[in-house]
Amino acid sequence: MITHASYGVEPWCLRENVLNLDVLPQSESVFALSNGHVGWRGNLDEGEPHGLPGSYLNGVHELHPLPYAEAGYGYPESGQTVINVTNGKVIRLLVDDEPFDLRYGRLVSHERVLDLREGVLRRTCEWTSPAGRTVRVRSTRLVSFTQRSVAAVAYEVEAVDSEVRVVVQSELVANEQLPTSPKDPRAAAVLESPLAPEEHFAGGRRLRLVHATRRSGLRVGAAADHTVDGPDRTRSSSESGDDIARLTVTSVLEPGQRLRLEKFVAYGWSSTRSLPAVSDQVDAALAAATDAGWPALVAEQRAYLDAFWSHADVEVDGDEGIQQAVRFALFHVLQAGARAEQRAIPAKGLTGSGYDGHAFWDTETFVLPLLTYTSPDAVAEALRWRHSTLPAARERAAQLGLRGAAFPWRTIEGSEGSAYWPAGTAAFHVNADIADAVVRYVSATGDGQFARDTGGELLVETARLWRSLGHHDVHGAFHIDGVTGPDEYSAIADDNTYTNLMARSNLLAAAEFVESHPEQAAALGVDEEESAAWRDAAEAVHIPYNDDLGVHEQHTGFTRYQHWDFAATRPDQYPLMLHFPYFDLYRKQVIKQADLVLAMYTCPGFFDEEQLARNFAYYEPLTVRDSSLSACGQAIIAARSGHLGLAYDYVVEAALMDLDDLENNTRDGLHIASLAGTWTALVAGFGGMRQDADTLAFTPRLPQNLSRIAFNVQVLGRCLRVEVHATAVTYTLLAGPELSISHYGEPLVLAADESRSREIPDVRPRPTPDQPPHRRPNAHR
Repeated sequence: MITHASYGVEPWCLRENVLNLDVLPQSESVFALSNGHVGWRGNLDEGEPHGLPGSYLNGVHELHPLPYAEAGYGYPESGQTVINVTNGKVIRLLVDDEPFDLRYGRLVSHERVLDLREGVLRRTCEWTSPAGRTVRVRSTRLVSFTQRSVAAVAYEVEAVDSEVRVVVQSELVANEQLPTSPKDPRAAAVLESPLAPEEHFAGGRRLRLVHATRRSGLRVGAAADHTVDGPDRTRSSSESGDDIARLTVTSVLEPGQRLRLEKFVAYGWSSTRSLPAVSDQVDAALAAATDAGWPALVAEQRAYLDAFWSHADVEVDGDEGIQQAVRFALFHVLQAGARAEQRAIPAKGLTGSGYDGHAFWDTETFVLPLLTYTSPDAVAEALRWRHSTLPAARERAAQLGLRGAAFPWRTIEGSEGSAYWPAGTAAFHVNADIADAVVRYVSATGDGQFARDTGGELLVETARLWRSLGHHDVHGAFHIDGVTGPDEYSAIADDNTYTNLMARSNLLAAAEFVESHPEQAAALGVDEEESAAWRDAAEAVHIPYNDDLGVHEQHTGFTRYQHWDFAATRPDQYPLMLHFPYFDLYRKQVIKQADLVLAMYTCPGFFDEEQLARNFAYYEPLTVRDSSLSACGQAIIAARSGHLGLAYDYVVEAALMDLDDLENNTRDGLHIASLAGTWTALVAGFGGMRQDADTLAFTPRLPQNLSRIAFNVQVLGRCLRVEVHATAVTYTLLAGPELSISHYGEPLVLAADESRSREIPDVRPRPTPDQPPHRRPNAHR
């Protein structure tokens, strides 16, 4: 994307000044607009050409059968896939009966701008039809942060050099034809025209369609209303059918005259409400939007983002590309979670249908840390969604012969959607990732009500899972066998260090909750014996260590496995999972993504400085980064172990994952976790921030490429600003009462509006570790 000459580097926007049809699908992802509830891909207003049409409602999905070569107990029966709901962004244009289609005629100019401060996508183009008529088209599109169910478009067409007759068709379209998919044909058949029509309406300038999914039993409504401003000869009419509702506006424009249409679209869905109720729901949301009007929606959007950027912005001096990329990342992560409100935050957000629209452990481990310190309300809502799925997680645990809750590896509505159990069911660490997010949120916000009502039950049920999954050996050590950690090239392993350390934290946090909230614990059926068993297991958890090598093992026996033959692996054989059998990957020392290295970030208190450095040096040459989740974790540990140039290269990789389409799949949607990891790599890597109980601790250091970074975080009702230079850092409490932090272990107490500066110690030089051949990050230093 950004490597195309038509894309520039600017601090507060992403600008495309020439239309490139060869990267149109990728541009639809990066120009997507969302608020966490409604998502519109950045398709052209006229609908065609397109890469992947996309209009999404968070949680709306269809079911399809999962393929198995052989049946097995406990295999999920149905998969869940996000569906393309009613498209409300289509506005077609005819110029003297010629369809406005950029593949025909002559495109004089074309520009699109994603404005990160305004929260809108602007488009301006000038086009000459095959018949020689020239028009100028301007559109501005938004998905509202303040009115959760609403999206809107302001569309304007202007005659340039001669009189033209124009026809504008504003549509609601359901069951759009999608590109063919090479995936399971049974799933493709189910997802073809997934919406059954229930109601259609057109009256005046108002439109409405209501459909129901054929298998998952969800009812989806979309409604639109319009304002029209044009010359005297402007007329409009409307019509509707099962899958389409259309407002047609006709006018004759003299040179310089404009026809302007403002389109307001409201969405709603439910698994329980009746057809009249859903119709009323979208009509009510639409009434609120039209009553506010276009200028108010735009102003509300700017005000919302002004408040967000005032406490969430990250400033980067020394690399304009990273400055743009981290703001792009913050904006899209906010879009993914801001108004999700007790729904999942999918791995692609609402920018595309990649991963079938599923949420993974990515949410809790990569996305929620950013939102915890920038938009904490979104974190509470995401965790309330997890809490709402506890019945399905308890049922899954019971099916597996375990106590407590077994949360799914991948899901939309709470049930397990992975057909491959070694990387799905066996990846129990998702339980601890959820618990970790609960602890982080409560520590950062002090939200005791959430801890009592929601967080405590999540901690208790996940702790019960670990105690029943693991066992004490004859020596008293606690083992968790047969699991898959973050590294999906090492499956069904014993005592995965990441899993065991995260489970340890989970068990201790649950025991502490029981001790501090005895009434809530009693209501959950926890007694002193159960809580004591959690503490015993946590204190005795086995962490494998190779004394000869002086490193922690990713899992028991990992360091004795045969090394992967990197010398015989060609560059075109990555990612390895597409060219080698999992059987071979599982028994070799080769790592898909940061695993033990990630544990050194999530559980930093367990590793001293020397262990961190030795572990990183050992695992770095084995990690091939066949996952977009890896670079940010490696960046953090590279920075903390003093490899600042390498850390910078990994930050660049995480930041440009989608802007440079590094994995050649941005067309399917953005990598929301990698985008979030950009923030984490800068703030936790170069800013050195980590949560230490109820205190934020900092160990900042910058690479030579950057002369300064500055960031704000929200913690315990305060807003803290951290400004890091090459040799010193300044901490400023911008708002709120007194705050205690630490700088390289030194306690600091900040009063409101107080700044304190401290020197940054020199980095201890260490030999830079190698990476696997052909898998080194691009050197930007």
